[in-house]
Amino acid sequence: MMISPESYYEEHLKGKDYRQIVSIIRGLKNEMGRLKKMMEHPDYDTGVIMHPSEAVRVSCNREYLERAKQALVEIGGTYIPSQAEQRAIDFTDNINHIIKITFSIGGFFGGNSIFVADLSGNELKFESHCYDEQKSIDVYDEDGEPLTKDTFLDGIRKLHMGEWIRSYSPKRFNYMVLDGTQWEIEIEYNNGHKKVRFDGDNSYPYNFNDLQTLFGIEEDCENVK
Repeated sequence: MMISPESYYEEHLKGKDYRQIVSIIRGLKNEMGRLKKMMEHPDYDTGVIMHPSEAVRVSCNREYLERAKQALVEIGGTYIPSQAEQRAIDFTDNINHIIKITFSIGGFFGGNSIFVADLSGNELKFESHCYDEQKSIDVYDEDGEPLTKDTFLDGIRKLHMGEWIRSYSPKRFNYMVLDGTQWEIEIEYNNGHKKVRFDGDNSYPYNFNDLQTLFGIEEDCENVK
């Protein structure tokens, strides 16, 4: 059972010195990376189900990491983000400036489907291009309510996409897959920030299914992952 960030502080951080807290921070970051890579492995779905799940453990470790950084500051230390963390911070800081996300996914035999989230106005607009058919679509949240611009951006925020690597491939795991599924995401901004792209070839971020759900793909086209 996972514990709260404050309970984690009491158990693991309270009374620790600078070097000890830095070591804990390093361990938390390594554990998050290990869990994500485990979930991104091509054989992940065939493994033994753990409780709490790897996804829950990633989420909790992220909270513990933030509490550990805070603890470091509280004793007079300074936390310097890595380049990867700086990219993640930059992504999060610019989420409210996103005006368009184009998500394409498909394969050689099944064709390519494109989903567009238009956030340029006051209201969120969704459009899909599936099987040579273009149409506007309605997407709903987990409570069955229409997804708004704010709730959609909050969903993007919860995905922590700034932590994703830019290109996913099964070669990371010494796998070779022919044909299969390719995907790409392009994110556009209204504040001069350069476009951000992610893509994959038969390989996906650990929370890719959550992205598909956010775009309503399970309802509009066949779920390919």
